[in-house]
Amino acid sequence: MRVEDFDYNLPERLIAQVPLENRSNSRLMLVDRETNTISDYHFYDIVDLLDKNSVLVINDTKVLPSRIYGEKTDTHAKIEVLLLKEKDGYWECLVKPARRIKIGTVIDFSGVITGEVINKFDEGICHIKFIYEGIFLEKLEKLGEMPLPPYIHEKLKDNDRYQTVYASNLGSAAAPTAGLHFTPEILKKIEEKGIAIYHITLHIGLGTFRPVNVENVEEHKMHSEHYYIKEDVAKALNDAKASGKKIISVGTTTTRTLESVYNKYGKFVACSEDTNIFIYPGYEFKAIDGLITNFHLPKSTLLMLVSAFSSIDLMRKAYNLAVEKEYRFFSFGDAMFIK
Repeated sequence: MRVEDFDYNLPERLIAQVPLENRSNSRLMLVDRETNTISDYHFYDIVDLLDKNSVLVINDTKVLPSRIYGEKTDTHAKIEVLLLKEKDGYWECLVKPARRIKIGTVIDFSGVITGEVINKFDEGICHIKFIYEGIFLEKLEKLGEMPLPPYIHEKLKDNDRYQTVYASNLGSAAAPTAGLHFTPEILKKIEEKGIAIYHITLHIGLGTFRPVNVENVEEHKMHSEHYYIKEDVAKALNDAKASGKKIISVGTTTTRTLESVYNKYGKFVACSEDTNIFIYPGYEFKAIDGLITNFHLPKSTLLMLVSAFSSIDLMRKAYNLAVEKEYRFFSFGDAMFIK
């Protein structure tokens, strides 16, 4: 299977640069796998489109203001650092320009914190040990910017618009963007319909930013991301599956979490683990029955995942229609419900 199979032509004007004023006013494309049909709605219609005999699973991770700017203490060269994952005493980071740093490089961040590069790897990945006084996350709040993807060129006026309304567990380097369309009112209406909503957490890391640089899909390696599921949620999801309810996943990160657990244990269990699961066509889904997602970048692992859940042909048809009908794409764009 070739990466080129997941390419498509996208006019730059369709890449959403800013979020809509009202989250739930985004458009929603319904893709029905059973009938092979595609329909157009708005996201606020999701309440009616969800089957009563289903449950909704959301990723409640919260985005760190993790893009910080500093300069080398020796040459004063400007350095951009994106914090990806906290390790034991250091952070895994994406550094630009990587050619300017080496092991032992010290970076000053506005006199608030300093960082020493203790390891350097390919693709701009470094391990940095930060030195500071006080609470690190408070320093980040002062220094950091929201880590918007590189295809967004507009300045974000309100940082909360790159958070879901249910974000609660700080630790992501990117937002679980399928969840950005939900409002408290929409969530309330879903629960009033009798559909339970369950929270899991996966902290989004390098995999979101890493391009697929191989020709054959099977050769791509995913970086691992940490997730956890609580005991009451695992039990509720097992009960839902046993009673024949459909499990609707909000986003590819939620999907990867649920499929990782089900693959490993044959059921949902309470756990706190890492996953590097890579889902592409040919994968047999075991955990989920429906997927709410955004429109993804060409040749991306996310497009491969949604193509696996529907089919390459159906997804190609959906994306061609989305371009033709001028849907808004990517993080601040419109949504898709694959059922």
